[in-house]
Order: sequence, then structure tokens, then C-alpha cells
Amino acid sequence: MPDIVYDLVREAVAQHARVTPLLPAVDLSERLGRDVWVKAECLQPTGSFKVRGAAARLVALDAEERSVGVVACSSGNHGRAVAYVAERMGIPASVYVPDWVDPVKLEGIRATGAEAVLAGATFDEAEAAAIEQASQSGRLYISAYDDPRVIVGQGTMALEVLEQLECAPAAFVVPLSGGGLAGGMAAALEKQLGSAAPQCVAVSAEKAAVMSTSVRAGHPVDLPEEDTLASALAGGIGLENEYSFALVRDLIEHHMSVTEAEIAAAMNYCVQHLNLVVEGGGAVGVAACLGEDWPPTEFPEGPVVIVLSGGNVATDTLLSVL
Repeated sequence: MPDIVYDLVREAVAQHARVTPLLPAVDLSERLGRDVWVKAECLQPTGSFKVRGAAARLVALDAEERSVGVVACSSGNHGRAVAYVAERMGIPASVYVPDWVDPVKLEGIRATGAEAVLAGATFDEAEAAAIEQASQSGRLYISAYDDPRVIVGQGTMALEVLEQLECAPAAFVVPLSGGGLAGGMAAALEKQLGSAAPQCVAVSAEKAAVMSTSVRAGHPVDLPEEDTLASALAGGIGLENEYSFALVRDLIEHHMSVTEAEIAAAMNYCVQHLNLVVEGGGAVGVAACLGEDWPPTEFPEGPVVIVLSGGNVATDTLLSVL
């Protein structure tokens, strides 16, 4: 990873993202026998943490790059974040999405004025089309997970939690997809706290586990894409992955996976007990903590922080789990 100044990235993120609340989860605290907090990134202006990485990357563009514009590929949240920040900065943006994209996320992309392109039956097909378009148009491609500035931008959330909690938690429980969030948070914590950094538990959906499978294999792999409530976690990590795979491999010790039934129960739990609408990909941390396999290891004393990474979910999907 290039050496990027966190203070400058935090300034960039602050221009477009909000400081989201860190909320006590009383029922979960009783279940786990320790204080549990949830970081409500579902309350970001674009409905997910992805606005952090988008802001970090787009603010760093030079004048020529801003005038030419950018291309992104997304299962929805990254695309919506890039489109949102690009509109605020006057940057032309095209966002490629798979055909199955959540309609709420697609509507959010188009509402900003960005070009939304449905490009294939899978995330990987859409990503290949986006990279090709960027190459042909001379626009910069903004990766959702394998760009150093995007990764550092996502990692700012960990530093924000340290300030809100006024101490280091025993563990963070973080959704895992392409690794930008989990790897970015783990890297930020290591940079800030060194060997005293809290552990990060990375949680994958059972049907969207490319990164955790790649870590076990020792190199990036491809897996067939499956339908999942955690659509935000779907897609590959790129066989030529340069940054996020290494961060997750080297800095994340504990991996968990959750089933579709557990994800649905966690989404329901967030509505009933936290009064928050959380999409499937954003609720996998709660699902892990509610499951029989928790905890994956013995943590030192102290609170656990669960990242609720997004809240963009179609009404019919939400009703189906309620």
C-alpha cells in the first residue's frame, strides 16, 4: 500500500460524508455479556459507508481527471457513492452495474445525474465492461475495493469509532466482500495503535465468500455468483488484485460466514431492536453475533463494535424478511 496521509484523507471524507452515530445495542450486550455498539453507516447520505472511499478518491483527482470524468462498477452502493460525490464536485460519472442491482440503489445512482449502465448478468461481467469503457474513454476507473485511496477512505471509519468510544474496543465485526472496508479498517487500526490494535472479525455471506475463500487458498480465486440477500457483498475480487487481498490476508485473523436465514433474521433484528433499516450485506455482522458460532475466539475485555455498513434495500425485500 502506498503511504497515504490519513489526516488529509479524513479532511476529504469530511467534505462529503457525515460522522455516523455509534449506538448501544442493549439486547446484544446482554446476549454477549459485554458492551456492544453498532456503527450506523446505514445513515450516511448515500445509505452506506462507500461514500468515504468515493470522497477520498475523487477529492484527490487533478483538474484534468475531473474534467474528463470517472467510471465505476458496483453492485449498487459504491456506484451510488461515486455518483453522489461526482455530482457535488461537478465530475462526469458513468456507473456500470449488474442486471440484478437493487432498484433502490439504481434509482439512487440515476438521481444524481450519473449515467447508469446495466452491463451483464454478474458483477464480474459489469466490471469488465466498466474497465473497458474507462480504457476507451480515457476516464479514470474507480475500483470499489482495490484502490489505495478508496481503502484508506473506508478505514477512516475505524479512527472515527476510536474517537467516539474514547478507547479501543476488544473487536470490530466487519462485513467482508472485496476487502476494502475490512482491510482498510484493519490497516488504519494498525497504523494508529500498532500491536495494541483490536482484532477485526470479517464476516462473509455464505453465498458471497470470494475473499475468505481466496485467503484460504492463498491467492485470489473466482467463484460462481449466487443470489443472496447480501447482494452488496457479491462479486469477485479480481485475480490481479493488488491491495485489498493482501491486507485481508495479513491483517484479518478471524473469518466467519453466515447463511441466508441468519442474514434475514439479522435484518429483522435491526428493525425490531435497533430501529434501523439495514440491508443484507450490512447486517452480516449482527447475524454473526446472533449465531451459535459466536465468538470465533476469546477476546480481551472491552466492547465489541459491529459495523452496519449499509441500509439500501428494496421495500419488497425488507418486507419479505419482516
